[in-house]
Amino acid sequence: MTPDVIIDIRPFLAVGVSMLAALLIMFSDKKPNVREAWTLIAAFLKVTIIFSMLPAVWSGQVYEYTLFNIVDGIGFTLKTDAAGMLFAGLSSFLWVLTSFYSIGYMRGHHETHQTGYFASFAVCMSAAMGIAMAANLATFFIFFEILTLATYPLVIHKRDQEATDAGRKYLIYTLVTGQLFLAGIVFVYVVTGTTDFVAGGILSKDMAPVWVLQVVFFMMALAGMVKAGMMPFHGWLVSAMVAPTPVSALLHAVAVVKAGAFAVLRVVGYVFGPALLADIGAAQWLAWLAAFTIIVSSLIAMKQDNLKRRLAFSTVGQLSYVVLGTCILAPLSLVGAMFHIVAHATMKITLFFCAGAIFVTTHKANISEMQGIGRQMPFTMTAFTVASLGIAGMPFVVGFISKFNLAMGALQMSQPLYIAVLIASALLALSYLMPVSFMAFFKKNEHGDFQSYGEADKMMLIPLMITAIMAVVWGIMPNFGGHFFDLATMAAQSITQSWIGGAW
Repeated sequence: MTPDVIIDIRPFLAVGVSMLAALLIMFSDKKPNVREAWTLIAAFLKVTIIFSMLPAVWSGQVYEYTLFNIVDGIGFTLKTDAAGMLFAGLSSFLWVLTSFYSIGYMRGHHETHQTGYFASFAVCMSAAMGIAMAANLATFFIFFEILTLATYPLVIHKRDQEATDAGRKYLIYTLVTGQLFLAGIVFVYVVTGTTDFVAGGILSKDMAPVWVLQVVFFMMALAGMVKAGMMPFHGWLVSAMVAPTPVSALLHAVAVVKAGAFAVLRVVGYVFGPALLADIGAAQWLAWLAAFTIIVSSLIAMKQDNLKRRLAFSTVGQLSYVVLGTCILAPLSLVGAMFHIVAHATMKITLFFCAGAIFVTTHKANISEMQGIGRQMPFTMTAFTVASLGIAGMPFVVGFISKFNLAMGALQMSQPLYIAVLIASALLALSYLMPVSFMAFFKKNEHGDFQSYGEADKMMLIPLMITAIMAVVWGIMPNFGGHFFDLATMAAQSITQSWIGGAW
């Protein structure tokens, strides 16, 4: 059934509000309080605009607006379908919390280049909204590349050699694969006459030889794989941990890697479609690579002493859950994949917020230095423990909901191997995250390093407590507030409803 279309400019307002804020932030360089006020005002306006559209989208309607035509038949168009609203609603909500946290972190750590940081962060959020609500591949690509360029100043924030090298690596990985993505878009336009996202796909087997379709799928999926940090393309993500912790939260939870996973979802569900991919076998190899990434990244994470690097390798594996669920091509695995965007973002932003709070308060970055820290920072480490249990898929935390649906999707498609991967990954996650909590609460610090410290500043502590609470709330009531689980179900159903293999 075709949804009712509401012609409304609000999708572009949601994108534009933080673009305007970026300019105002740059003009407020000498006034830190004003600069931070613009950041918060834009964050609240964005989330208000996005959530004002949620009731209609949840009821089956779609907001759409074309600002201008890029070329004949391709508009610069934004549209709020269920999948896009899920991503936009989540990102806008987390940006509010990240904005408060960023202010606390930047002040507490006395960071330089704060104006450029807040301005770039605002542009990144505009790009994330554009990616979420893009109605076609051309619009998607424009915002995809804006996100790449806007993230670069954040990666090189420290301006030292290590940061510069990390930024260079980031650009090489993302810009090169972005051009392959563009070539794929051109192919799609030539053979179909459109670049519009259509649930179930716009390509068919009779449009090109099978090997050509397979190559084009690889070219387009590769751009998403790189931004999502899948192996063997994860090197930039780990190197980017040199950036400040709020940037890590942006990379891992709010925008960048989620944009990569979302790109794979759009290519699979709205360009090629599950029927075509099952027919040509193109999605299977990507599912295998995702399963490989999940296991290997977890094993590498266990060996990392630096907390942010351990969390980075965790992200490499956890984002591969989204790709795996998407490429299994089952209705329930698609639900799990889309809801895992919500689950992982909530849990991982909590973990990075905790890492940043520890670093700013105690100047400790390595896990081996954190013995007994839980006695001085009990709220921070309790939040860390809750998020860690969620990453492992424990019941009553949001990660359980997404991973249970992924497992059920694997059963739908008679793929028990992927269930074994999910179980092994859960055990590995416990192995590399829970020792941090155990050391924090149950190991005694003989040197008394943390006795002079208390909890982190409230500007950092309150956001991480809220995200930890939401991880539990969404683990018990997955539709609380944003109807994210219903949106995931609506999107998955629209993608698979015309495919006999995706019968509900």
